[in-house]
Amino acid sequence: MNIFYLVLLIILFNFIIYIKFDSISNSFALYDKPDGKLKRHSKPASLIGGLLILANLYIIIFSLNLLNFDNSIFDRSFLNVFITLSTLFFLVGLLDDLKNLTPNIKLLYLILSIFFVAYLFPEINLELIKISFLKTYYFHDYSPFFTILSFLLLANAINMFDGINLQLILFCLFVFIIFIIKGFLPFFFILFSICFIFLALLNFQNKVFIGDSGCYLITAILGLTFIYQYKNYENFLFGDEVFLILLIPALDMLRLFVSRIIEKKHPFKGDLNHLHHKVENYFKNKNIAVLITICLCVFPSVLIFFEFKTYYILIISLIIYFSLILFLKIKSKFEK
Repeated sequence: MNIFYLVLLIILFNFIIYIKFDSISNSFALYDKPDGKLKRHSKPASLIGGLLILANLYIIIFSLNLLNFDNSIFDRSFLNVFITLSTLFFLVGLLDDLKNLTPNIKLLYLILSIFFVAYLFPEINLELIKISFLKTYYFHDYSPFFTILSFLLLANAINMFDGINLQLILFCLFVFIIFIIKGFLPFFFILFSICFIFLALLNFQNKVFIGDSGCYLITAILGLTFIYQYKNYENFLFGDEVFLILLIPALDMLRLFVSRIIEKKHPFKGDLNHLHHKVENYFKNKNIAVLITICLCVFPSVLIFFEFKTYYILIISLIIYFSLILFLKIKSKFEK
């Protein structure tokens, strides 16, 4: 019965936010205004998506602890890590939403946040990585550097993936479903999914954006969960399986980095060259663009559950991704 009331509480909390959103967003007065360049939306949209996620996170954690659902939440020591890094990443993103920080400053703040948490809570460090078709690789003294690098890459991949309504939210719901199916704190992520469903409704109506605060908060949540399941579950996801789940955002980030460097631009400087921009420009429909990118993201994970070898999945996914990019590039040249 306590579980029923907790689910009802989260639904009610998010429903109230949904119906009262305009007044709530006006009270914070934090908006993303269109500029006709990178920001092509028609009217200002609220940037409190990250704050809504953080509020839900705190309520869910507090409620699960209050009701002594110890098996539904991270253990006590890791919970401190989870709350600290999630809050720090959120604050870095919020500062960027408010002040529009330069890419180098954002990178520095993220590094300092991870280093601070890793220093206070060494259990966050990945001492080894297990590949399904290779031997276990141990990082030894280099584990802090690998952990920092992993979070930085994930943060930038997630941030770059958040360029069109619903895309990042649906991707997060997809990853939450994987956690639930695998038995990684399923009740926690069921409750958390409720928040994202209501957030998706607001995002679809162009009322709210996740913003950098939400992107970096999501980075902490996903990254820490992958680390936790790796260290605490026998049916953990291998390192190559985690890579495949995050493959499309990672591939698009890598492609953008390389293309920007070749063009002598800052690798973190925004542009309209992302996969979703290319697909949207071709189909002239944002919903189709989101559907295609999410299908690309889901495809490798579906093959994992059908027990395909991960290196076969990687090869197939690379062929599909780069074939699509090449096709869209050729079509855009002919249209010109």
